[in-house]
Amino acid sequence: MKKRDVEVVVVSDLHLGTYGCHAEEILKYLKSVRPQILVLNGDIVDIWQFRKHYWPKSHMKVVKYVMGLIAKGVQVYYVTGNHDEMMRKFVGFELGNFRIVNKIVLEIDGRKAWIFHGDVFDVTMQHSKWLAKLGAVGYDILIFINTLVNFCSRLIGKGKFSFSKRIKEKVKSAVKFINNFEHTAAEIAIANHYDYVVCGHIHQPDLREIKTDKGKTMYLNSGDWVENLTALEYNNTQWKIYRYSDDYMTHKIQLDDADEMPDNEELFKKLLVEFDLKTNR
Repeated sequence: MKKRDVEVVVVSDLHLGTYGCHAEEILKYLKSVRPQILVLNGDIVDIWQFRKHYWPKSHMKVVKYVMGLIAKGVQVYYVTGNHDEMMRKFVGFELGNFRIVNKIVLEIDGRKAWIFHGDVFDVTMQHSKWLAKLGAVGYDILIFINTLVNFCSRLIGKGKFSFSKRIKEKVKSAVKFINNFEHTAAEIAIANHYDYVVCGHIHQPDLREIKTDKGKTMYLNSGDWVENLTALEYNNTQWKIYRYSDDYMTHKIQLDDADEMPDNEELFKKLLVEFDLKTNR
């Protein structure tokens, strides 16, 4: 399958290391594109829920494939999130075309895109982190149960449905939180004259213009790879939401053990060694 050339790809909330992560689908998507810039916008490896006994081979393949992209010269930004907040002590780390940051402002086609994970707007994260972590465990369990229910549903010829989506759509407090999140991000972007504000965190893919009495900005959210399986792509002056469910050609991509290593194995190994040395000084 021929790869699609994309100027900027933004993915977030992969939650590698959890039962809900769709690692094989993530890898198929990454293999289907040839980005100039790849932004990993937080919650990539779920360190909160990391378990030594649960780290499937498919999850490691995603990590190694991204490292392979770095070795091949793709500009990769790792934007820290709340589930991988441990990475924040490495903010400022830079090796060639790989950087670890809390936020970035990309200038593309004369416009500014402000990109960050979004957990800074989460009051629970700021004041009751233990409650946020408990909620994350509950969410992972809900996704696991949902997976079993959908498996049974397919056996009897019925479609899939999402417990968490239903909750987000029906519970007023969840709807209010999402609306507040989006408008807060937009208001700050407008105040700073950013043309785009790009977030993750809330697992709600979106792309729309938000106007206030002080101006307007384009609000974008990359969604997640637990439920929605979405990403953001920028190409030819346009942003769009990529949806794996609509990309039937990518579904057909075959995965094998060769995906574990980039073409330049020596450069890949050197990159790992350099990262280990610099982060342990």
